[in-house]
Amino acid sequence: MASDNPRLYLETCLEQAGEKLAGYQCPAEVAEALEDINAYPGLAGLGPPQSLRLLSDSPDGQADMGRRAVLEGRVLWEHAAAGEATRMGLGPKFFYLPAQLAALAGAEAPDILPVRLGLRHLGQLLLEIRRLADESGFDPDGVLARQTFLLVGSESSVGRMSSMAARAFARIVPLRNLLFMGQTFFPGLDRKPGGGWHFDQASPKKLHNHGHMVMQKIMDEQVFRLDSHGHRVFLSRAEFFSRLAEFENLISSNIEDLDYLTRALDLSALGLASRLGHAGFGMLMEIARNNLDRPVKGGLCALDPALGRDVVVESFRLRDIQPRDMRFINRNNNHYPRPAVVMRRLQEEGLFMPVTVSENKVYFCPVQGDLNFLVKTAFFTRGETIQINSLKTQGDVRAALKAMAAQDASPDFRSLAPGLVGL
Repeated sequence: MASDNPRLYLETCLEQAGEKLAGYQCPAEVAEALEDINAYPGLAGLGPPQSLRLLSDSPDGQADMGRRAVLEGRVLWEHAAAGEATRMGLGPKFFYLPAQLAALAGAEAPDILPVRLGLRHLGQLLLEIRRLADESGFDPDGVLARQTFLLVGSESSVGRMSSMAARAFARIVPLRNLLFMGQTFFPGLDRKPGGGWHFDQASPKKLHNHGHMVMQKIMDEQVFRLDSHGHRVFLSRAEFFSRLAEFENLISSNIEDLDYLTRALDLSALGLASRLGHAGFGMLMEIARNNLDRPVKGGLCALDPALGRDVVVESFRLRDIQPRDMRFINRNNNHYPRPAVVMRRLQEEGLFMPVTVSENKVYFCPVQGDLNFLVKTAFFTRGETIQINSLKTQGDVRAALKAMAAQDASPDFRSLAPGLVGL
């Protein structure tokens, strides 16, 4: 399902509810049947993935392709930070300070610099791009000026996020190249007394997951930049698609990724995306081994014999398969070679629309990973498969503090940090 604007998206949601939920008389009945409603067909036949590509970290032609893509500004860097973070209870993760996390875990973080998580992500990437330019004999300031970023927050947090990012990085990256989008909240669905489903405007408003994030990007006037006065300038869909066509890769990185704090730039993966983009691939998904000490939900990578290829299936479509049984899962650092082509494909087909029930209301929860069913997708892993290292729950806080401390140990980051403290 895809729609041209938010109003049509709401209408299509109602159509989907009428089709999917026609036999259910209330949200409570839907809640009891969620596993059946969302179940991926052919679950019993899924097997271990068979086509994982091994990513080489050795310096070779592939890494050189990634290096050129970065130096020439042909990568669109998306940072997804729109989640509601209800499991943490601290609000949007972009704004997390080390002291807040330490208090949550009953730990101490006296030596960790008071820089917010989102600014740490962006700052680390900028530092590594600057270092790459210097090592490659390019003017670092010129290379940084060619980079383009898309930061996605919720509609309630994107104003603060955009202002903060502009204050922190506008002297490094032109305002034209700092793009933002505020993901929309929606009321829940309920059954009308006379039959049929409707949006209950009195219900809590929630995000429709990251699948809606990617669908919202292809709607008209959703992405914006700031002018020199801090005012929003919205891009028409035609303008945004024109900007997308400038890039050979869009990489969507999740704000939860803790490894990003010490290694944001992955030239081998970027080079693989460049190479496979020329071969007609529209998506690359990195597959990591689930951390058995802290297993997390995620997209399960498996062979679907009915389709004759590997796929990634989101966890809430897996019935009773538990996180500890998910051996290989999507790391949520997804590459989209030829992003304009991929977004047009999404515009034509849309995504599967699973549902969830919260506070006795029904909400849709599509996932962006389902793009792997729409475009030719490659799945890659590493020689020594890394484990997921992400900030999802309070149990991950100590790992987050450790990653922040490791980042602070870098002289480059310590030189950048004073400009980020206090934002």
